[in-house]
Amino acid sequence: MKFRPHHPQHIAAAKAGFSERTARRMASNRHLAVPPIAIRSRRVADPFDGLWDREMRPMLEAHPGLRPVALLEEMQLRHPDHDWDRLRRSLERRVRTWRVEHGADREVIFRQDHVPGQQALSDFTDMADVGVSIAGQTLDHRLYHFVLAYSAWEHAEPVLGGESFTALAVGLQNALWSLGGVPAEHRSDSLSAAFRNLDDDARVDQTRRYEALCAHYEMTPTRNNTGVAHENGSIESQHGHLKRGVAQALLLRGSVDSRASMPIVSGSPT
Repeated sequence: MKFRPHHPQHIAAAKAGFSERTARRMASNRHLAVPPIAIRSRRVADPFDGLWDREMRPMLEAHPGLRPVALLEEMQLRHPDHDWDRLRRSLERRVRTWRVEHGADREVIFRQDHVPGQQALSDFTDMADVGVSIAGQTLDHRLYHFVLAYSAWEHAEPVLGGESFTALAVGLQNALWSLGGVPAEHRSDSLSAAFRNLDDDARVDQTRRYEALCAHYEMTPTRNNTGVAHENGSIESQHGHLKRGVAQALLLRGSVDSRASMPIVSGSPT
């Protein structure tokens, strides 16, 4: 029993999934007892001849961001007599193991479980890379994009100009009317682009107007924490799907140029 050396018999038995009585019978019967696992010792000599502890590990401790290839090139300069090309994979594994044990802590992101009708998200996405034009003139625009987090139902419409509260309010209301209902919570980014050129009083006024708009539709307004991109992941991934869909539709049409105004895109993803 692998749990027995570290736990009392009743705890080890519970961890292994059987009763304490069975554990006692196994411990007293040499035919049932699990033989101890022999600890394997290193069968080959250290390929780095002690250079890992003397030189490479101290360099990683001083500069944790060093890549294995940079470390390899430095060791080639210091010790040209070693066959470092042959040791590259071993060095990469050694660095990877060291980072797992001693590297910087990584941010833990928990999977989000979305509830039907709970959350909707709004954001803007730039369409410059699609290259849409009207009468030969490049159309400088972006899309207002609304997505339900659970079902991925979405609504999008073009915005001529930059991000603004007006564009957000119009797009949000059109999305809710197309949806025929409202979610419990509406999430947007920090609206930093919409507030960038405003003074403090104007920012406060825009914030109050946004909160009043959400209150009118009985939605709880929330915002992403600045710098935490994954909080907006439900709509960021949909941006890519939407823009690829537009690009594919233009490809099938045979031209990115149009003499007509752009239609509003809304509805569920196909």
